[in-house]
Amino acid sequence: MTPSTARQDTTAVPTGWDLGGVVIHRVDEIALPPQTGPWLLPGVTREVIDEAPWLRPDFADADTPHLASHTFAVEAGGLRILVDTGIGNGKTRANPAWNDLDTDYLQRLAAAGFPPESVDLVINTHLHTDHVGWNTRLRDGRWEPTFPRARYLTSRTEWDFWAGADMDEARRQMFRDSVHPVRDSGRFELADVPEDGLEVAPGVRLVPAPGHTPGQVAVEVSGTDRSALITGDSIHHPVQLSHPHLTSCVDIDPEQAIRTRHRLLAGLADADGLLLGTHFPHPTAGVVRSHRGSYRLLAEPGAPVRA
Repeated sequence: MTPSTARQDTTAVPTGWDLGGVVIHRVDEIALPPQTGPWLLPGVTREVIDEAPWLRPDFADADTPHLASHTFAVEAGGLRILVDTGIGNGKTRANPAWNDLDTDYLQRLAAAGFPPESVDLVINTHLHTDHVGWNTRLRDGRWEPTFPRARYLTSRTEWDFWAGADMDEARRQMFRDSVHPVRDSGRFELADVPEDGLEVAPGVRLVPAPGHTPGQVAVEVSGTDRSALITGDSIHHPVQLSHPHLTSCVDIDPEQAIRTRHRLLAGLADADGLLLGTHFPHPTAGVVRSHRGSYRLLAEPGAPVRA
C-alpha cells in the first residue's frame, strides 16, 4: 500500500442496532486512508462506482471506495462478545497506515459497555493482521491478552492453514504479538464449523465464509425481532453487492470468495436481516435488496447507544 497516515474516525457515541433482546455495537478504531480502496480492490474504477450511484457519498467519492476498521461488540444471552479486534496499538506493521497506532479504541469499547475485563468471548473471523490486533496489548514489555476473562475463538480450518503456511516475516510478527500470546495463555480455542454453521453463544452462530482465507467465518447474530450477519472479509465493501465478482488483492482463493459472497448475499436478499460490514464506513449496516440483476445496500445507520 502507498505509505500514508491512517485517518482516525472521531465518532464519540457508539452506534448500535437492537435486534430484539440482542444489541450489536459498532466500536470504531480508525478510518482507513484513501489509498486503501484502490490497493485492496483494484477492480473498483470510477466506471464501476458510476454503475452504483447509491454508493455515493457515504461509501465512495467520485472514484475511490471508502473503508474503515471497526469491531462489533454484541450483548447476547447475558454474554459480552467481541467480533474481531482490529489493528491494535503499538504493533510493528509493514503497512504504514497500521504501524504503531495510538488510538483510544479501548476507551470507545468501554463507552459501549465493554471494558476489557467484562468481555466473555472474542471471535476472530480469520487470522489477518487487521482482525486480531487488539487480541493483545503491551504490559511490562510483554504482549498479554487484552481481554483477560475471555475465550478467544477461531475456526480450526483457519488455524490449521496458517500453522502449515510458509509465512513472510510481517505475518510471523503478527502471530508473535497478537495470536501466540493468547494461545500460550490457554485462552485460545478452535471451533469445528460445519456447513450449516455452529452456535457458539445464545443467538450467535459461526457461518463458513471461505475464500478470503480458507477458514474464515461470518457471524450470524439473531434476536427476537430480526437477525444480522457480520461479514468478516467475505464482503470488504458495499460495491461488492453490485459487483459480487470483484475480488480483493489479498483473497487467497478468489473464485471461492466469489461463491461465498453470492451465497451470503442470496440468503439476505429482500429479507429483513441486516448486513454489517467489518470494513464498511459509516453507516456500516443495511438490508440487501435485489437491484438490476445484482444487489444494493439500503442503509440502516443504527442509533447512538450509551452504556
